Amino acid sequence: MFGLFKSMAKNDAYENLDAREFLTKANTSSDAVLLDVRTIGEFNGGNIDGAINIDFFDSKFEERVGKLDKGKVYFVYCRSGQRSANACRVMHNLGFEKLYNMAGGVMALN
Repeated sequence: MFGLFKSMAKNDAYENLDAREFLTKANTSSDAVLLDVRTIGEFNGGNIDGAINIDFFDSKFEERVGKLDKGKVYFVYCRSGQRSANACRVMHNLGFEKLYNMAGGVMALN
């Protein structure tokens, strides 16, 4: 139970948003980038319109994500919210400041 509260908490690297809040905020932010960090197979199986895909498990994840514009606002998601949370931490360490994680991932959209 305490893990749930911890996972929904704001931290220095990123902010967790529930699925509804995540989509609302992404749709109203003029400089939003939707980043899907699932595998290409998962991405091709269905994704949020307009999302770009950079697989968190790809050995070049840091290199690829490091080339993105650090001035944008990133809305990061995966299947359950764990990979995207880890991706947000990596991105924060690379200098990204505006990061939102979809708590519960795409499974929370159902």
